[in-house]
Amino acid sequence: MPKINVIIPAYNEAASIALVIQHIPKMVDEIIVVSNNSTDATEDNAKKAGATVLTEKNKGYGYACLKGLHYIAKKIEKPDIIVFLDGDYSDYPEELTKIVEPITNQNIDLVIGARVKTLREQGAMTIPQVFGNWLATNLMSLFFNAKFTDLGPFRAIKYNKLLALNMEDKTYGWTVEMQLKALKQNLSYTEIPVNYRNRIGQSKVSGTIKGAIFAGVKILGWIFKYSIKK
Repeated sequence: MPKINVIIPAYNEAASIALVIQHIPKMVDEIIVVSNNSTDATEDNAKKAGATVLTEKNKGYGYACLKGLHYIAKKIEKPDIIVFLDGDYSDYPEELTKIVEPITNQNIDLVIGARVKTLREQGAMTIPQVFGNWLATNLMSLFFNAKFTDLGPFRAIKYNKLLALNMEDKTYGWTVEMQLKALKQNLSYTEIPVNYRNRIGQSKVSGTIKGAIFAGVKILGWIFKYSIKK
């Protein structure tokens, strides 16, 4: 049985974080919640629900993910698979089993949970999110012949392959950076359709004009950087 660790970046997700943790399948060895400078009860609620809780003072999705990886790197027994999952309960944590299945049974390196329209609750993704995903994945198809349809945060990757990607983005470009570097390193990848519902609370990215614009700029920046990089 592969050893699985889950990393959940969380900023002020007190109302949802326990639900997320409770619905993660028991096959997971450790759930790591990285509080990204939360000012509410996120940390206490995550601890009570049974997660390992870390704190990252620097705000940014990538900062939180890197903090989780730094913690894992210090462990004596390393995981085989890392799963990334949001803390807002928009994903269905119980679907982790089908996210990791291509890795465990087909030896795939990277699996993206694709938030397909037919499985999305109405309003779960904003118009800027839908357009941004469409634009980013179409540009990746154009420049790299990629088959991605989503930049979804619910994803699984072999731990050793993730280390080889040398991830560096500190904010909103984390997901697209991973996919671009996977393409550059010729990792095997696939997408699994996942259900997606309206999050609990307001989004810190798509819920604000500033966040949506900044995320879009970061994502497009990574794509154009890699389109000219040899």
